[in-house]
Amino acid sequence: MVHVLSSRVLIRPGDPERSRAFYGEALGLAVHREFGTGPERGTVYFLGGGFLEVSGRAEPPVRPGLQLWLQVADVHAAHEELAARGVPVLREPRTEPWGLVEMWITDPDGTRICVVEVPEEHPIRFRPGI
Repeated sequence: MVHVLSSRVLIRPGDPERSRAFYGEALGLAVHREFGTGPERGTVYFLGGGFLEVSGRAEPPVRPGLQLWLQVADVHAAHEELAARGVPVLREPRTEPWGLVEMWITDPDGTRICVVEVPEEHPIRFRPGI
């Protein structure tokens, strides 16, 4: 087994500046580190227990093949905040049959992002022995 020390999701946006504005300003993710210079520079954001790196540039049209899952403490408060910042909301928060409260948004290149709240009583929160 490989001992993984850290991980991150890498996104190659069509327009790096637009994506940095989305993740850094609209979503309000904190910057972990930046590297390089100019419009092609990289920015790594804190993403809970991992990182999201926005660097380089994809050739248009960008066809994202991944989706992000971002857990928040209060999805309804996140919805109000993100909608006020002009973030495109694909679907407002609702409780799914599996018990999670999910909202879907999208980044400037069409990457779908699930913003999710795990209710207090949900089995995901159960940790035997703790």
